[in-house]
Amino acid sequence: MDAMKLDKKLDRVMVLVTVFMMAFTFGVTMARNATVNTYAENEDGVYEEQEEHFVTFYDDGDKLIVKTTARTVKEALDKAGYELSTGDKVEPALNAKIDNNNFFINIYRARPALVKVGLTEKYVMTASTDARSVVKDAGITVYDGDEIRLVRNTNFLETGVATVYEVTRNGGRTITVETEIPFAEVEERDYNLALGQKEVRQYGEVGLKTSTYEVLYVDGEEASRTLISETVVREPVNKIVAVGVKKSPAPDTADCMLWARSAGVSESDLSAAIDLIYHESGCRVNARNASSGAYGIPQALPGTKMASEGDDWETNPITQIKWMIKYVNGRYGGWKQALEWWYNHGWY
Repeated sequence: MDAMKLDKKLDRVMVLVTVFMMAFTFGVTMARNATVNTYAENEDGVYEEQEEHFVTFYDDGDKLIVKTTARTVKEALDKAGYELSTGDKVEPALNAKIDNNNFFINIYRARPALVKVGLTEKYVMTASTDARSVVKDAGITVYDGDEIRLVRNTNFLETGVATVYEVTRNGGRTITVETEIPFAEVEERDYNLALGQKEVRQYGEVGLKTSTYEVLYVDGEEASRTLISETVVREPVNKIVAVGVKKSPAPDTADCMLWARSAGVSESDLSAAIDLIYHESGCRVNARNASSGAYGIPQALPGTKMASEGDDWETNPITQIKWMIKYVNGRYGGWKQALEWWYNHGWY
């Protein structure tokens, strides 16, 4: 009887252990697949939150999936150890943003090609597969009406493993070229963003147009081109940047006077100091000029100048006014002179 009870207890223990291990394995798997936020120092020395994304690379048939904090295609390639050679092509573009958790990057490796036009031969390393694109990559103009054909390579000692293309001129006198249309950057005022803060709301995309020209030849050489027609294939998409114009409420004058006194403004200068301060920033410690970037109560440009008075220059009104005291004394000889200048010029 005791042995049977012991066996049942052992069975229950084994069931519990199995359930625990299954739950643990599931939790580890989920943790590995979850998007994890990390932090990296940007060029301004500020640590920004970065998301990890799954990125899939396709490199001439080879496939690699990685989790990365890279923000652009180029950064992802560098982090994954991919090297590009002359003529290699990458889609999307190297500056494209990695903005989703299942991002795909295609790498097309360049191969040797030989292009023949009459007696002219040109070698090129190209990732293009379209015949016209290969010829253009070789630096040869393709005229409307030209015939391009892939020919059998009969001289491997001379051409190696290069694919050979032969261009036959059929007397074409027009040429069609593709040209990118640059996108514009548009700023939109946003009253919900803090003054001076910027936020990209829409990334720009270049457009594309085709232009057909009539070509004038002189002694068998191209002398000039005349535009015949132009067609927009893809309209550009503007880059939209929201610019914050929301101002924090101005503090009470009594508070501003208290800060000025604590910073060292004398009673005889207090009236002029408060007048100048409210003209410049409304005594707002986080006031930022959306155009110039001037910051804080004194509208220092750049705001980092105020660090000479303390590490808390971004948030401490007393630190900011201490810097302002030195500025108005050094530049104008005092508060009253600085205020007089402001009335005459609208700035100080």
